[in-house]
Amino acid sequence: MAKLPNLLYQRQTYIDKIVPFMRTPIVKVMVGHRRVGKSYILFQLIDRIKREEQNANVIYINKEDIEFIDISSYKELHGYISARLVNERRNYIFVDEIQEIDDFRIAIRSLALNDNNDIYITGSNSEMFSSDLANELGGRYVEFRIYSLSYLEFLNFHNLPNNDESLEKYTHFGGLPYLIHLPMEEPIIMEYIRSVYSTIVLRDVIKRKRIRNTAFLEQLIRFLANNVGSLFSSKSISDFLKSQKVNISPNQVSEYANSLAEAFVVHQIGRYDIVGKRLFERGEKYFFENMGIRNAIAGYKPQDRGKRLENLVCNHLLYCGYDVKVGTLATEEIDFVCTRGGETLYVQVAVELSRSETMAREFGNLLKINDNYTKLVVSGERSFENSYEGIEHIHIRDFLSSTLTPKII
Repeated sequence: MAKLPNLLYQRQTYIDKIVPFMRTPIVKVMVGHRRVGKSYILFQLIDRIKREEQNANVIYINKEDIEFIDISSYKELHGYISARLVNERRNYIFVDEIQEIDDFRIAIRSLALNDNNDIYITGSNSEMFSSDLANELGGRYVEFRIYSLSYLEFLNFHNLPNNDESLEKYTHFGGLPYLIHLPMEEPIIMEYIRSVYSTIVLRDVIKRKRIRNTAFLEQLIRFLANNVGSLFSSKSISDFLKSQKVNISPNQVSEYANSLAEAFVVHQIGRYDIVGKRLFERGEKYFFENMGIRNAIAGYKPQDRGKRLENLVCNHLLYCGYDVKVGTLATEEIDFVCTRGGETLYVQVAVELSRSETMAREFGNLLKINDNYTKLVVSGERSFENSYEGIEHIHIRDFLSSTLTPKII
C-alpha cells in the first residue's frame, strides 16, 4: 500500500455521501476529470478505514503510478488483487484511473461476487461507467460525480476569507485542488492549468476516441469557451464554423462535443419545456466544469463577466446535487430548471439589476411560471433589495456559499 500524503484536505461532502455504502458489496465508483481530486478522496477513505481497523487489508492500485504499469488488462488486474486477498476477512480494494486497464469491468464483476470485497474505483470517462459498468454489475454499483472544488472548499483549501477578493480568485483560477501547492500568481497557475487541460484533451478525448481532426477539436473547444451559456445545436455550430471556412458536419460536431462532455471538460445542458414537461431533442448550452480551464482557453476578459457568472451558477447547482436543464417557457428562456429529489428550483442569472428593463426580464420570466416551486435570481450586484414581487434575489457570493436548501433560499 502506497504511503498516504501527510496532509489530507477533507472534502466532507463526498465522504458523507460515500460512507453509507462502505463495507457493502456495492462497488463505489467516483468519476470526474483528471486532477479534480478523486485520488485524494480515495486517500481519505483509506485513512478512515485504517483508523477504524488497525489491521485492515487495503489493496491499492494507481494506474498513473509506474509501479502498476504491468497491470494493463482485466486478467492482470484480477490476478494482482486475487493474490492479495485475505480469506474470511473484509478486503478493501481501491483502483485509481481504472479506465487505463482494458476490459476492467470483467475483473470488477468477478471480484464483486465476493461479499467480503469492498471495492472503490475512479475513472475519467463517463461513457465507460454509465453504460458498460451497469451492464456488468447489474445494478450493484453506485456512482459519485467528483467536481472541482466548490467555492467554500476553495476558501478552506487556501485558508481564505469569504470576501469579494477571494471570489475573484476562485472565478479566475477555478477549483483544481493542486493549486494549494502553487503561488497564487496568474502566470504560474495558468501554466499548470493549461498542462492539466492538455492532458485531459490528449488522453481522455483524442486518444480514447481516436480523433484525427485535432485541429477542429481545438477550434470547437475555443468556440465553446468563448460562447459559454449560449444556446446551440450541432447544426448551428457547424453552420457558424462553415462561415469561418471550417467545413465540418453536424454529426461530427455532435460526436466531438459529446466526447468533451464524457471526459468532463464541459457540462452539456439540455433544454426542457416547462409547460409540456419534456426534453427537446435539439439545442443545448455548454458550461466548463472548471473555470480555470475555461479562462486558460478564452482569456479573462471584462466583457465575459456574465458568461463566467452563469458558469459559476451552473457548476454550483450541479455540485449541490441538482439535475440541471435550460428552461423554455413559450418564447422565454429560464436559465436553469433544477430538480433534486422531489423539489424543483428555477434560477435566473444577471450581471446587474440596476436597469428596470433588466429587472422586468429576469424577474418577469420567473413570474410567468405558474407553480409554487422556489424561484431565484442570482446576480453580481449586492445593492439590489432582497426580493421582487415575492421572488428572492441573492448575490453570487452568498449563492456560492449556500447548499441551496429551502432554509437558505
